[in-house]
Amino acid sequence: MENERTIVVPGEKVFDDQRRVEGGYADATGTFATTMAMVHDGKLVPLKGYYLPKPGDAVVGIVKEEMFSGYEIEINSPYEGRLSTRETRERFAVGEVISAKVVDVNEIHEAIIAEPRKLWGGEIIDVESVKVPRIIGRNASMVETIKQHTKSELLVGKNGRIYVKGGNTALAIRAILKICKEAHTGGLTDRVVALLEGRE
Repeated sequence: MENERTIVVPGEKVFDDQRRVEGGYADATGTFATTMAMVHDGKLVPLKGYYLPKPGDAVVGIVKEEMFSGYEIEINSPYEGRLSTRETRERFAVGEVISAKVVDVNEIHEAIIAEPRKLWGGEIIDVESVKVPRIIGRNASMVETIKQHTKSELLVGKNGRIYVKGGNTALAIRAILKICKEAHTGGLTDRVVALLEGRE
């Protein structure tokens, strides 16, 4: 039973004991889902939700505004990213795409980011951030499979924004969207490989 994948809806009881889990809340009677989620291997995996920045996250952002002290970065979240001019010597223009790392989150949930790098010439797709672990796969197995078959450069941000450049970008994007659509199903890796090899 533990290895089965079960879909739960908000308010549904997930575990009989109290657990602190993303996408759930606990009371004296157990742990309940707060969003549509999948229960697998004794874990609750949200299938919907927005990105909440955490220190250490690699993100793909878009420069939204230049300010006196730095830049405001749109990070596919209800909260903005802040890049201080102290963190970079490089100049950025509004609309440019960057990769960066979240180093801190302030009291109003803004992400303080560093290590920015310009990304150019590729395509950007936005997905639900809760699907990112499935896109990456265990030990990066899924993303490496896509890279090998498409020869594309892939940069997957924890914020649900993915940069795709070079190779067969159309096929890479099709594979990513398939993973997002079927993230809650078993045997997904085999189906993605079949797509990449033209067998589906």
